[in-house]
Amino acid sequence: MTQQRSSVTQCSSNVVAQNLTRVSEFQLMSLSEDPDLQPILFGLFLSMYLVTVLGNLLIILAVSSDSHLHTPMYFFLSNLSFVDIGFISTTVPKMLMNIQTHNRVISYIGCLTQMSLFGIFVCMDDMLLTVMAYDRFVAICHPLHYTVIMNPRLCGFLTLVSFLLSLLDSQLHNLMILQIISFKDVEISSFFCDPSQLLNLSCSDNFSDNIVKYFLAAIYGLFPISGIFFSYYKIIASILRIPSSGGKYKVFSTCGSHLAVVCLFYGTVVGVYLSSAVSHSPRKGAVASVMYTVVTPMLNPFIYSLRNRDIKNALRRLQSRLLILPTFPLDNGPAFLNKPFSKREVRTQRVQKVYIHFV
Repeated sequence: MTQQRSSVTQCSSNVVAQNLTRVSEFQLMSLSEDPDLQPILFGLFLSMYLVTVLGNLLIILAVSSDSHLHTPMYFFLSNLSFVDIGFISTTVPKMLMNIQTHNRVISYIGCLTQMSLFGIFVCMDDMLLTVMAYDRFVAICHPLHYTVIMNPRLCGFLTLVSFLLSLLDSQLHNLMILQIISFKDVEISSFFCDPSQLLNLSCSDNFSDNIVKYFLAAIYGLFPISGIFFSYYKIIASILRIPSSGGKYKVFSTCGSHLAVVCLFYGTVVGVYLSSAVSHSPRKGAVASVMYTVVTPMLNPFIYSLRNRDIKNALRRLQSRLLILPTFPLDNGPAFLNKPFSKREVRTQRVQKVYIHFV
């Protein structure tokens, strides 16, 4: 009780605490105050951003251009790659601009926009990983009914529901931020507008906001994780019934990449919030949040391309299409090429001309 009274007094007497109508900008936290490290951080995060965008674009191009990959599993994978591009694009470009301009200011509207987009993409990642776990469950546990259950209409419906739930989560967080009357400070303890950090800056301890936060954490955290655990429980039970070890490995390899991405995503998210709760250092928490906001989207294409034979074959076919250029015979070449042709060369030319005529 004494601690609560002192925190309220500190917030009410703080000079920085101000009315919402007068808050026009926030200060983002930099990963390092050392000026010598700024060029290194800029080059590092720029390269990571370019690798992430290029890798996920290659996944999307490979899936869309190869008819062998027009299946539900790769449909969800291409959507996940698109979401990862948006996920990293909401945070890294702004951070690169702050490093380059030596300015950590973000406007109030810009902060709300970044927070909204971040909420949509991070929840889409969460929902799509759950949907992909369900897809693997149907493929392994009900292989004879897979094409009937996972039809294109259901795949599109699951993707649309994932987007609508993510949009709902983003708008609810926006609504809670808009209800904040005064802030303790205008400096956010992160390199982007993290919704949890913005809520921590509120002077008022609203009971309804806490209820909404716990409700959202249960809906978007507990239920997806439970769905993934249930799917893999059924998958492992089905795999254990296979008599041969080779058959077990072959079946499990179809969901190995997805399982690696799930462990990477949820492991880094849980690690970030546990480390920030234990260390009580805002800068260490900001550095730890780089893991799931930057590193995870960058590693996803490598996990799927290195562990998935279909993706590797599709990337090779895409590369061969891009490198092979069309060649056409010349009717009237240079003078030094106008030499007498043998009968075999004449027949070859006629066949080529007939082929081009019909093509």
